[in-house]
Amino acid sequence: MILPIFLYGSKVLREKAAPVDLKNDDRAAILNLLDNMDETMKKADGCGIAAPQVGVSKRLLIVDGTDLVEKYPELKDFYRKMINPVIVDHSEETSEYSEGCLSLPNVDAEIIRPKVITVRYYDENFELKEETFDDFASRMVQHEMDHLDGIVFTDHASPIRKKLISGKLRGISKGCVNARYKVKLEK
Repeated sequence: MILPIFLYGSKVLREKAAPVDLKNDDRAAILNLLDNMDETMKKADGCGIAAPQVGVSKRLLIVDGTDLVEKYPELKDFYRKMINPVIVDHSEETSEYSEGCLSLPNVDAEIIRPKVITVRYYDENFELKEETFDDFASRMVQHEMDHLDGIVFTDHASPIRKKLISGKLRGISKGCVNARYKVKLEK
């Protein structure tokens, strides 16, 4: 089921998401939500989505680099569903890239992030994994993990870029947005 994507200005995007309770939460409901998130992300032509972006304050995310293979061949098989992801290590080396977000349509900014990260998470089979990601895969995971902590990518932008996009952000937070997918604003 395609869900609405919550826009910048929605309260859920600024909350610290709750961990999935692996012992007590309904696993079928978690898997269903992940499937709905995946369908929503694909319909919106996104390469990642976090549960807060569909209005659910849980530590769940999906990253999918498979459509970016032409530009980033290393993303050929890069598709992950992550439950309760945690960054356990990161490089001192950084990289800069222009990011965008489904919750902030038509906004982009150059963002500096660690080039390499190691993440511990549970996959969709509820098995514990630990993986190291670099370059664009690392950036995608970090971007979505930020959503789990109430952070949007523009929070990392330079002061001048923040000033330049402030009008667009105000407009989005008031619902003045042109998106080709279903959106929702909830204060």
